[in-house]
Amino acid sequence: MKQLKKDLESTAKTLNALAAKIDAISKKMGGAKKAKPAPKPARKVEKKAVKAKPVKKSAPKKKAAPITASDTVLKIVGRYKRGIKTAAIKAKTGYNEKKVQNIVFKLRKQGKIKSAVKGVYVKV
Repeated sequence: MKQLKKDLESTAKTLNALAAKIDAISKKMGGAKKAKPAPKPARKVEKKAVKAKPVKKSAPKKKAAPITASDTVLKIVGRYKRGIKTAAIKAKTGYNEKKVQNIVFKLRKQGKIKSAVKGVYVKV
């Protein structure tokens, strides 16, 4: 234990001597340069509130209505100036006879088509 204490004292003396030599050398060199202080954290800059321009609201876009069976039949009838028979409408649309008859009835009631001759329909 005593030996350890002696070793530590001699090491401390050696370190003190080295520190003194370093100080002497730094004085000859023009003094020790001070370490630069750590940079300060950036300050938060408050932004001025800018009024937003009012946005014009447009009407919501309407989706196009799906093409109905009545629209399909009316379009087909409109292609023929002399008129078209229900059998031809049935063949072009693929609808059954009852559906074609019901659609033709509704379109006649709405005044969109008229009967040129019995069973032949023309767009008004």
